Amino acid sequence: MTDTTHDAYAGTSETTSGPVFTVTGQDWDTVDAAAVDGDRIVVNMGPQHPSTHGVLRLILEIDGETVKDARPGIGYLHTGIEKNMEYRTWTQGVTFCTRMDYVAPFSNEAAYVAAVERLLGVEDDVPERARTIRVLMLELNRISSHLVCIATGGMELGALTVMTCGFRDRELILDLFEAISGLRMNHAYLRPGGVAQDLPDGVVEQLRGTVALLRKRLPEYAALCNANPIFKGRLKGVGHLELDGCLALGLTGPVLRATGYDWDLRRTQPYWGYDTYDFDVVTWDEPDAYGRFRVRLEEMRQSLRIVEQAIDRLEDTAGAPVMVDDPKIAWPARLSVGSDGQGNSAEHIRHIMGESMEALIHHFKLVTEGFRVPPGQAYAAIEAPRGEIGCHAVSDGGTRPYRVHFRDPSFVNLQGTSIMSEGGMLSDVIVAIASIDPVMGGVDR
Repeated sequence: MTDTTHDAYAGTSETTSGPVFTVTGQDWDTVDAAAVDGDRIVVNMGPQHPSTHGVLRLILEIDGETVKDARPGIGYLHTGIEKNMEYRTWTQGVTFCTRMDYVAPFSNEAAYVAAVERLLGVEDDVPERARTIRVLMLELNRISSHLVCIATGGMELGALTVMTCGFRDRELILDLFEAISGLRMNHAYLRPGGVAQDLPDGVVEQLRGTVALLRKRLPEYAALCNANPIFKGRLKGVGHLELDGCLALGLTGPVLRATGYDWDLRRTQPYWGYDTYDFDVVTWDEPDAYGRFRVRLEEMRQSLRIVEQAIDRLEDTAGAPVMVDDPKIAWPARLSVGSDGQGNSAEHIRHIMGESMEALIHHFKLVTEGFRVPPGQAYAAIEAPRGEIGCHAVSDGGTRPYRVHFRDPSFVNLQGTSIMSEGGMLSDVIVAIASIDPVMGGVDR
């Protein structure tokens, strides 16, 4: 036990689980490693660590190289997104929530706008073309998110070729996002009632070219990893968590489907026409890190199938509206990307600035004040790359949310850290965390 007689900042306290050591500052040499139950010590991994997926702190109790207890420590971002949304209009709220899971921003936007549309009662009024664009963007985002998961997981294992390939192919999708929404990340593209703007000219051809290239490149990941004995040796049997454990903890997404349970909201609770697309819900029979990798790998192929079908539908609906036909909600449906990457369409500017004073007044009030949402509360959920993301939105009848709360899959799935890590080796903790694929922006809001 550390001598704390002359150190006000290093002390101990007795708890039900044994002594807890609090140390701030100083060199490790001056503070002896805290001995617990003989040879066990408590160490911190993170919160800034290249192998913990961002600002995640892991409190590990280890006996030699064996992990006896693992607890995740969160709360290092302090974004306050949900609180900030209470001080912005319903449309402006999209700009905040898109920054939660910054690897899959469209999923955050989708859950939020689905809840707002349910409060407004316009779910069935969203144009078909807008729904198709939403599905297109969500599935492209699913591919890019899984690529980041596989790339960073490979980097943490030392497979730098996998990392290079993953980020290389993700760039192709980010180029599409930039062409369609004007931004590579944090898009605020999905809006209550539809999407911010229609697809620009030439993007369908770009979409088809990117899909063809991804279809050619995705098999590379299988060739690099599936039959690689070193890769499989590091993943198989690591982070094991059976179905009953996933259900007890509320885990969803690839972690759940790797147990063989085909729970996918796109099939079980379809939204935005997912029930009309032809794709398979991917499962695996090995509930470990390797099984989750295989699920994500196959899900990217299935997402490409959905994207191809969405592109065909977009060609058939060219020129159709992408926002509800309600002028009290529809701003900013008439946005178009100009040479500066943003801006209103010339026709809309001509109308509000030169043809109709009433239209100008309406536009001003809609932008500055926002539309009113009837009092009530609604919950909407979609299938994000990491699992079920839900949004509970509450309205008091005003132009701003009374309360918005998100059920983020990264936050829920991190509960599996302890059971996946305990009893394994210290090096396997990295693999277990990587197989959960948490994004800490969604964990701390």
